[in-house]
Amino acid sequence: MAGTSGSITVSTKLGRIAELAREMPQMALTTLAHHIDLDWLHEAYELTRKDGASGVDRQTAGEYASKLDENLCSLLERAKSGSYVAPPVRRVHIPKGDGAQTRPIGIPTFEDKVLQRAVAMVLEAVYEQDFLDCSYGFRPGRSAHQALQVVREQTMRMVGKWVLEVDLRKFFDTLDRSQLQQIVRQRVRDGVLLRLIGKWLHAGVMEDGRLHYPEAGTPQGGVISPLLANIYLHEVLDQWFVRQVAPRLAGRATLVRYADDVLIVFELERDARRVLDVLPKRLAKYALTLNMEKSRLIDFRRPDCRGPASSGDGDAAGSRPGTFDLLGFSHYWGKSRNGRWVVKQKTAADRFGRAFKRLAEWCRDHRHQPVAEQWAVLRQKVSGHFGYFAVVGNSEMVYAFRRRTACVWRKWLSRRSQRAVLSWEAMNRLLTRYPLPQPRLRASPVT
Repeated sequence: MAGTSGSITVSTKLGRIAELAREMPQMALTTLAHHIDLDWLHEAYELTRKDGASGVDRQTAGEYASKLDENLCSLLERAKSGSYVAPPVRRVHIPKGDGAQTRPIGIPTFEDKVLQRAVAMVLEAVYEQDFLDCSYGFRPGRSAHQALQVVREQTMRMVGKWVLEVDLRKFFDTLDRSQLQQIVRQRVRDGVLLRLIGKWLHAGVMEDGRLHYPEAGTPQGGVISPLLANIYLHEVLDQWFVRQVAPRLAGRATLVRYADDVLIVFELERDARRVLDVLPKRLAKYALTLNMEKSRLIDFRRPDCRGPASSGDGDAAGSRPGTFDLLGFSHYWGKSRNGRWVVKQKTAADRFGRAFKRLAEWCRDHRHQPVAEQWAVLRQKVSGHFGYFAVVGNSEMVYAFRRRTACVWRKWLSRRSQRAVLSWEAMNRLLTRYPLPQPRLRASPVT
């Protein structure tokens, strides 16, 4: 009952903060940290992942929970008094794209995650009143599938037209901390919160036993990092495009952003080229760089509408429209069952390859485990893949993933010993006893 009462108290406080932010959209809020109390930290603790990797202190969630009240009381006192010291984040590298490159991820300590979650709860209540509808990443009640659905609807509505893929070069590594802090101060001027944000931005990075202090960026992987990124790009891109750029365009245009993945759909080519010309200057103002190698303008006009342009808003038609990738899906024009042209979405080749490679490596590394145990894990992995990619129009790719999973599982079961070679007849009997999940295609890519 005590936990329930605390949750209600926290929910009430969040509602008050949100109401205050809505009532004063142009004002900076100066008294917010007093809402963070022991109940608030308990709620933040409950919302923090317990199975994540440990930070530089190697303390696990279980170890922290053994003296939870004592640890949270100490954390609250240090955060409010200003004596809290943000520990360095432990940096690891995960594969990116086809595996040739890696993405650095910062792992905070568990206690730091709890405090970051507590502060993020306050900031989220404020900024959810300000964020625009074009932003979908790391926001409550919003998902990647919703962003994908909006892109599909807009390209269908505009008969494809022109799609601008925007790639920000090393966004999390180059984000200007001083400008981010200035942007936050426009809305939040609580000294406790600003001090904690500054400590997290300037916390060191521990990599291969060496501690260093980057001059820019925020570690990707921290609890508060996605929210700070949204605050930064809300100022840099969202408001700029919706309030200054879109009203000056001759045709329709829609921006969709999921964290630092940005895509803009234009009705007219000349509008797209105008934005592409001015975008690097806008980003440079905030110390960001447009990656010209990955940013591109795609002629995505519907195949039956690709005749010669008449008003200077398109070049002569090519034989086929282009394709583009967003959030793991490739978008392309195809025919529906009744013969109409529709925008279809299928698993992007690099995401398919990366997911299957990880699954194959798991089968190799765990081939000597009991078959029932392997099946339990494989079932979870395949179901997780289907949970994201099983949408209408993508049946070929999800069924291909299921077939290849059966093939690679048979391959590594056959290598358990020289006598363990499985024929397909024997493998099919095994799959009858331990069946892999069947995909259930959603009627639309909306969660």
